[in-house]
This record gives sequence, structure tokens and C-alpha cells, in this order.
Amino acid sequence: MATLLSTARPLCSGLACLLTTLSAYAAPQADLSNAQDSVPSKQSELRIATFNVALNRDEPEALLNELQDGDSVPIQYIAEIIQRVRPDILLLNEFDYVAGGEAVDLLQQNYLQVSQHGAQTIDYPHRFLAPVNTGQASSFDLDKDGEKTDTEGDALGYGDFPGQYGMVLLSRYPIATDKVRTFQHFLWRDMPDALLPTDPDTGKAWYSDAELAILPLSSKSHWDVPIQYPSQRLHMLASHPTPPVFDGAEDRNGRRNHDEIRFWKDYIAPQAATYIYDDTGKYGGLAAGATFVVLGDLNASPTEGDSTNNAIAQLLDNQALQGSFTPQSVGAAEHSPDNPLAIAQTASWRMRADYVIPSSTGLKIQQGGVFWPSQTDPLHYLIADKDSSSDHRLVWVDVDMDNRDSEQ
Repeated sequence: MATLLSTARPLCSGLACLLTTLSAYAAPQADLSNAQDSVPSKQSELRIATFNVALNRDEPEALLNELQDGDSVPIQYIAEIIQRVRPDILLLNEFDYVAGGEAVDLLQQNYLQVSQHGAQTIDYPHRFLAPVNTGQASSFDLDKDGEKTDTEGDALGYGDFPGQYGMVLLSRYPIATDKVRTFQHFLWRDMPDALLPTDPDTGKAWYSDAELAILPLSSKSHWDVPIQYPSQRLHMLASHPTPPVFDGAEDRNGRRNHDEIRFWKDYIAPQAATYIYDDTGKYGGLAAGATFVVLGDLNASPTEGDSTNNAIAQLLDNQALQGSFTPQSVGAAEHSPDNPLAIAQTASWRMRADYVIPSSTGLKIQQGGVFWPSQTDPLHYLIADKDSSSDHRLVWVDVDMDNRDSEQ
């Protein structure tokens, strides 16, 4: 069961533009005079962000235990990044699911509401979390390694226990609780022309009919979470597709990643979404004219990595989305100085994986970026290595609403 806790600037791109548009931010007890490249001042009504926080642990209770006392340095750094950037709406990927929301409560109470190195505390009174498919037993040998483990590669989504690598959406604004839709149980086979894998040795279907009868499309879940702001409804379309690697020539993960991304392409197109059903059995996608943002660790890049059929192009090249806007950072460019694509990367392992993509209608992008401080930035310690906070970076976009009356 889901848990509900409840003046325009021109667009630009490139390193020089980034340095001029991301202005310094003076936080209490902190000298951030040189933080132009990492801590932006807000230039719009709403700041929307996604952050893979890597708060996935090896045991079901481990994250809950780590959050108890407020003394985990990596979580302190994660909290400080959030306090510095100050998103109004924030999706956290790889936050282990704990039914009832206790882990989210502890993150809020022991970290976000405690000043980290002088940063201003932040409160998210509205939260959404729900179960995910990772670690959920399938009772089948899905990875065909000859062993049926009911975890990792044989689970409905890769994971050691149910809820590992979960998600949570945090919001300063109310969530329209009666309009939330989840798609955890939508079956992959029910997507028309799905890229279901075949065995390269035999040419036969990789998954049996019995396996396809229980295998969901989502490796974690897909959520449509409407935010009420203030008279206009803004849909957060959140997901975390499986990485398109860690498989074989059958490309089962690459194909699933492609179709998990395709789900949103179809969901935002009413005529294409008629096959989609949510976890209550309701069919159809987003209403025509709705305002929305696709966000999450989508594990796909338009230029790098191992995506199948350039999966992310389904969104970046979609006329319904403002996919041409690319958040950037000085730190990423510095991290891989010989790579001209580095400026847009969002993970320490050198790929653009994390996205905040607003709809073409209803929203105007003012600015955006990736929290990746350069080596000379006073906040560089927050991301100095993969164990400092996360191997991913927080990605943010500032948007203005068009002030329509919308209840869609």
C-alpha cells in the first residue's frame, strides 16, 4: 500500500554561461563566496530536482538503523546538498522502502531539519512512497543461471530484499492524494510491441508464458504523483528504470530499460496510452493538456553508455517535452576534462543518467544545473569521492507555471 505523508531569465548553455547564471549563495556560518558553480540562487516559482542518493543497504533494517542518530557522515552530506540546493519538489532514488514511512521521517528529523555545516534546514511536509518490485520473489529462474534464488536476478526487480533501491517523493506543496497513480504491477507483456528478449542461442523467447504472466515492466515502479500548486496541478512522473547492463547477449536489461522509458512516452500521449492500466485497474494515460515533469535516474544517455535503441531519445526528442534543455555543471566538465560530453554528466562514473524534463506546455524553464562543485569550490568535499555522499549528483531545474486553472 502506498504511503502519503503528508521575472524570466534567458536560457543558455555552456560552461561560461553556467558560471554567470549560477550566483553565489550565502548560507549561515559558511563562506560560499566561491560557490558560483554549485549553489544556485532560485530564479523561478518552483525548483524541481532528482537525486539518486545511494541509500540502499544490504539488509532490510540497515538504512533504518543508520538514520536513527543523525551521525552518518554520508547522509549528513546528502542532507547538506539538499539544504544548499533547496528544491521545492525532490525525487530520491535508491532510498530503501520502509513501510509506514519511518525511514523518511528519520531522514527529515535527524538530517534535513538539522543544519549541516551551517546550511539552512529544510522541511518537506508532504511525501509519497510506495512498494517497489526490487527483491520481490518471482519463484522463477529469470536470469537463466540454473539457480532459482528469489533475489537479485531472479526477483521481479534486481534486489536482495523487497524494497531495496526504492523511491520517495518529497514536496513543499500538497499532494493530490486521490489522484496518485502507481504502475508497479503493469505487466511487461501487455505493452504493445514490447522489446521482450529472445535467447540468442535458440531464437526462442527468453521468458516463458508463465514468467511473463507475473513479470512487471517496472524494475522498481512508475508513479504519477500530482502536486497541487496552488490552483494548478503538476504531475510528477517518477521512475528508476533498470540499468541496461549486467545481462548477456539477450539484452534483457537493456530492452527492459528501453520499455520502462517508453512507458512515459506512451503515458503522456493519450491516444498511445489506451493499453496502460494502473494498480487499481484504471486504464489510460495522462489527460490531454496536463502539466507534468518526467524525472528520475533513467539509466540512459543520448551519447554514452549501453542503452538499447537510444532509449532516452524517446523523451529528449519528444515534442511534448522540453528535452533540448540540458542541465550542466562545472565540476563534471572538470572531472573528465578531455571529454566534450562531460559537462552534462550526472554520475561519477561518467554518464548522463539523471533527468528532470518538464512538459512543453504549462511550464517555462528559467535555469537548471547539476550539483557538482569544482575542486576549488568550498563545497567540493560533499562529492569528493563516491563514498562522500553518492555516486550520482542532484539535478535541478527551475520552472515558472503559466497560472492556468487546471484540475487535470
